[in-house]
Amino acid sequence: MIVAFSVSPLGVGEDVGEYVADAVRVVRESGLPNRTDAMFTSIEGEWDEVMDVVKRAVAAVEARSSRVSLVLKADIREGVTDGLTAKVETVERHLRADDATS
Repeated sequence: MIVAFSVSPLGVGEDVGEYVADAVRVVRESGLPNRTDAMFTSIEGEWDEVMDVVKRAVAAVEARSSRVSLVLKADIREGVTDGLTAKVETVERHLRADDATS
């Protein structure tokens, strides 16, 4: 399963990077495959282990903020591994094919 999530404190002002870094640190320390971009952090693994990491990432932000926003999107697909890379590679392959025919 792949989960893309965003966790952010509420009521602390506009600069939330320090809080978000606390959450991303939890994800990276988990050892699960992950990727962070400007809007979401994606993490891949089994249901229980991924949800545990998400819960701990939220707790890391909650430790410094009394209110936390969590946005979560999950791709639950049994038997798929390395989806974080494979999905992007599929899109890139299609884009290369488009470029070759242009």
